[in-house]
Amino acid sequence: MERTRDAYETSRARMVEEQLAHRGITDERVLAAMRRVPRHLFVEEPLRDRAHGDHPLPIGEEQTISQPYIVGFMTQLLELRGQEKILEVGTGSGYQTAVLAELARRVCTIERLPRLAERARALLEQLGYDNLWVRVGSGTLGWPDEAPFDRILVTAGGPSVPPPLFQQLAEGGRMVVPVGDVANQTLTVVEKVRGEMKTRLCGECKFVKLVGKYAWET
Repeated sequence: MERTRDAYETSRARMVEEQLAHRGITDERVLAAMRRVPRHLFVEEPLRDRAHGDHPLPIGEEQTISQPYIVGFMTQLLELRGQEKILEVGTGSGYQTAVLAELARRVCTIERLPRLAERARALLEQLGYDNLWVRVGSGTLGWPDEAPFDRILVTAGGPSVPPPLFQQLAEGGRMVVPVGDVANQTLTVVEKVRGEMKTRLCGECKFVKLVGKYAWET
């Protein structure tokens, strides 16, 4: 039997407290957003009772919804204040997109797999988000028509920072991107300072492959 709405809310609050707040996620806006976004709706019904577990889950097309802690950590690294325009590369289930939409002025999100993009768009519209736009395309090329972006979040791992994404990052902007080989990456914070790339490494991670011209080929 599927849980009641109150049961999901209780489970979600416990997730935020135990997996995020107790593990170093201190940005209160991030914690509040992740308390609000109904994570269980972004996974298929048979998996909903596992939606708040400390692990990723499959969403089809050989893709995953990231572990809650990773979502919180990457979002915190963006240092959002509320007025930013964000590019998200890799819409996936749309869960990270919803968290970003809670925290920023405008979110442009790209997904290369049409079925995932359409499913995410439908759910995000159903939940009432009106400050985000979903596009099907190659994320490594970015979204030139909407550039520059104050923040860029890449939710797949590639061998390097795709040049078009850095070009589309605003001066003084920040990008969070997993960089490494196919098996393991390092979560990397990239900042544009007087046109130059400044990077900071923030720990090991493991994401699905970033696919496209400036990453891994299909």
